[in-house]
Amino acid sequence: MMLDDQRTVLLVDMDAFFASVEQQVNPALRGKPIAVVGSGHRTVVTTRSYEARAYGVKTGMNIWEAKQACPHIILVVGDTDKYTHTCRELASVYGRFTPDLEIYSIDEAFLDLTATQHLFGGPEAVGSAIKKEIKKMFGINCTVGIGPNMLIAKLAGDIAKPDGLLRVKEAELQGFLEDMPVGQLWGIGRKTEAKLNNMGIKTCGELGRTPASLLRNMFGIYGEALHDMGRGISSRQVVAEEGDPKSIGHSMTLPKDIHLRHEIEAHLLRLSEKVGRRARKYGFMGSTVSVVFRYPDFETFSMQKRLSFHTNDTHLIYSNVLDLLDSIRLKDRIRLLGVSISGLLPDTGQLCLIKSEQKRRDLLKAMDDLNSRYGDHSVNWGSYMAQKKRADVISPAWRPEGVRRSM
Repeated sequence: MMLDDQRTVLLVDMDAFFASVEQQVNPALRGKPIAVVGSGHRTVVTTRSYEARAYGVKTGMNIWEAKQACPHIILVVGDTDKYTHTCRELASVYGRFTPDLEIYSIDEAFLDLTATQHLFGGPEAVGSAIKKEIKKMFGINCTVGIGPNMLIAKLAGDIAKPDGLLRVKEAELQGFLEDMPVGQLWGIGRKTEAKLNNMGIKTCGELGRTPASLLRNMFGIYGEALHDMGRGISSRQVVAEEGDPKSIGHSMTLPKDIHLRHEIEAHLLRLSEKVGRRARKYGFMGSTVSVVFRYPDFETFSMQKRLSFHTNDTHLIYSNVLDLLDSIRLKDRIRLLGVSISGLLPDTGQLCLIKSEQKRRDLLKAMDDLNSRYGDHSVNWGSYMAQKKRADVISPAWRPEGVRRSM
């Protein structure tokens, strides 16, 4: 596999995005340690300001842990609308420099500058212009990483944080990666890092020199990718327009662990509605229904059921989820639930000849229209409304449009 000499990929990574937006909106928070959290009983730090990071506050900490690290930390309940609006506005900035743009998550975007960089003075000039424009428009900072592919752009961005700009050229890759710990590579988690370390592989240079056959024996087909990653090679391309998804799903960590059947059913109905609504919005139907369970000890398992038809009907998804629930005996309370559909095909919108079925389709469309107009869950199913409503915390994987699995 050869690197493309001409390809240039730029990553824009917003610095402490949620916290930075809150500090910009409320000047009283500027320069102070803050943590953006959800409003539920069981909530965690989703983003912390750099002032809070100096005290050791980390993403994923619960409130008690955050206050132990920084007793005077200011907790701010996240505002999804503010963050999503800002993300959309940021996308309009990126689009001035290239149409080859992928909004990877709510605070990260990849730009393929291969075809346009010469129009703006080169990739560093583009990165500087984007940083200045974002600071001017929103008063917040971002970090820019530039490389010959997405892997290296991401690594450069991580190293340059916060408020930095770093370009790594193809000719510089070997020296850049030689002593880099393998755990810093995008896609290598702690477990993989530990396995590599146990093999005596601690740096990217060592990883790139390790025979691919040895890595395959340890990691399977993923070993090939690890071998390439150690040499700074990645075939992942910037996807400007999202193609057809493989699945559509939603999961939720519950405000408290639950075990009563009616509580589990209510949350599964809400998840089924979120999945069905998104599938209907983007014109897909699925033939396989899956459900995910997680216990308090974080043991997680999933089950799926293949249907003889394709559907995006909330109640058909839900009834099959209940069939899966009936087929197991839960050994503990439930911490997290997830529902998804896969085996997707386009929904042709064909009129149903069975009157009762068409009525149900019309009802779902009416609910979708009302929720789109007045906000999510303005109209909901009664069996879910019997449960205490929880405030959602936006996922960092949120994208401004398209079907994105959020499991």
